[in-house]
Amino acid sequence: MDRSKIRNFGIIAHIDHGKSTLADRILEICRVVPKEKMKEQFLDRMDLERERGITIKAKAVRMEYFSPRDGEKYILNLIDTPGHADFSYEVSRSLAACEGVLLVVDASQGVEAQTLAHARLAISQGLVILPVINKIDLSSADPERAMREVEAILGEDHLPFTLVSAKLGTGVEELIEKIVQFIPPPQGEDSPFLQALIFDSIYDSYRGVIPFIRVKEGKIKKGMEIMMFSTRKSFSVSEVGVFTPERTEVDSLGPGEVGYVVANINQLEDSQVGDTITSSSHPSPSPIPGYRKIKPLVFCSFYPVSYEDHSKLKEALERLQLNDAALSFEADFSEALGFGFRCGFLGLLHMDITQERMEREFGVEVVATAPHAVYHVLTKKGEVLEVRSPKDFPPPSEIEEAEEPYVEMSITVPAEYLGGVMDLCQSRRGIFKDMIYLSEKFVLLKYDLPLAEILLDFYDRLKAVSRGYASLDYEFAGYRPANLVRVDILVNREKVDGLSFISPEENAYYRGRELISRLKELIPRQLFTISLQAAVGGKIIAREDIPALRKDVLQKCYGGDITRKRKLLEKQKEGKKRMKAVGKVKIPQEAFLAVMKSEK
Repeated sequence: MDRSKIRNFGIIAHIDHGKSTLADRILEICRVVPKEKMKEQFLDRMDLERERGITIKAKAVRMEYFSPRDGEKYILNLIDTPGHADFSYEVSRSLAACEGVLLVVDASQGVEAQTLAHARLAISQGLVILPVINKIDLSSADPERAMREVEAILGEDHLPFTLVSAKLGTGVEELIEKIVQFIPPPQGEDSPFLQALIFDSIYDSYRGVIPFIRVKEGKIKKGMEIMMFSTRKSFSVSEVGVFTPERTEVDSLGPGEVGYVVANINQLEDSQVGDTITSSSHPSPSPIPGYRKIKPLVFCSFYPVSYEDHSKLKEALERLQLNDAALSFEADFSEALGFGFRCGFLGLLHMDITQERMEREFGVEVVATAPHAVYHVLTKKGEVLEVRSPKDFPPPSEIEEAEEPYVEMSITVPAEYLGGVMDLCQSRRGIFKDMIYLSEKFVLLKYDLPLAEILLDFYDRLKAVSRGYASLDYEFAGYRPANLVRVDILVNREKVDGLSFISPEENAYYRGRELISRLKELIPRQLFTISLQAAVGGKIIAREDIPALRKDVLQKCYGGDITRKRKLLEKQKEGKKRMKAVGKVKIPQEAFLAVMKSEK
């Protein structure tokens, strides 16, 4: 394949700015999908993506385009990427396989928080950025304002704008011509050394692990022996192919091409995202620089509802981790919930999607504990602990110093809602950094916020105070000292690890009181009284009681001596005492989610 006729590009934008719709129109123009099979969000294959209207996994598709400008045939490799901040790692992985990107901006909304984040990512990777103003058909569209805001990011020396309506198809053919004209062909050599970067992979029950690759140098074809650079394990290639968008077998993949390889890879750990595939007979002297290892920001524990599902839960997590480089997990145990896994995520949406995929794709029902950040603790013995779970947080008497993670938050909000958003950030211990007017109507706010405060329904509150208009993006900003304590929740005097949380000492009483008040409403009543307590160290700071259900034991006692009634009531009382001694309280999933809520 002539490399000069290949164009590898991605589409990046803020959520809901029209990436998937634009991809649909490009597929139509290149006649990749027959009209009768075309549907909205064609590349979003997961039910979850279609239901929520968001892209979760990056998708690759190969298209043939005949340019009327020069009559030549071009191969376009398009990668559609997610827009939500929790899936930014999908964007970084996808961009490693590209030479350029389309930066899509909504003509009515303008530049938003994740527009900035994705643009910075593309600039840092040295990619060519082609700016696209979408939704010009809307009555509220203001393309001139959107272009001025994009120029503020890219500078004056940028490629020409393209005005499109992805919904109607207006301007999309002109955009494809600009892709061919301005995005450079891939660099690479027909060298004897094969170098191919794994940017994603899936698991097939019959064919094993199937890595998705971008070939940098050399050629990969059926029958050759390949080697994984990190593990030095060799495999025999049984098939190579491209995405059209279905997997389609081809003879070989050369420099600059994007596709997949089937090589009977049975072990999940043998195909790691970011690894380099090379030839067994002529191994490359060095790997392609891969991705930096993703460090999860949010942790929670998953426990199977049924103990027999523990092995199914582990298998489900392994399969999900295969094409989700940001997911991490390790074995965990709770006295209340049994054996499970402590999992790391990039955010709450990432956690929510993972849990729902496990239940839908693998049929594993789980109880998820409240999410929490990772804390650093220096003990009085001089040990430095990385605390990933509240149950590992030492008591106050053993702590010399504690640190909590902070994030740099960028919030784009209409000026009329500025006061409410600033009040929200201040109430969540935010530190004001900067305020930039993007236009007369829109403001970019920058705050440093403790990560733990974002986990407490911050996004929902932000949408409420801004009537849905605010958007946010955040980056990890390091650790800062804080006066922290662990608040334990006791149900019938038994500590429930999944309900424990870490809080600033000054907020511990209020959050403990608030949580047990909410638990009182959520935990079903039993035939015995249930005590709910919040404790710091060994000190009880709040208590509520769930009153016992009382069975009407006198229902069938028609008349008769009063002593008969008393005897039945005393017998019931004794029975309740025995139940209380051996009774177990079933705690619903909603109780664990209650830890995430805040009344502030």
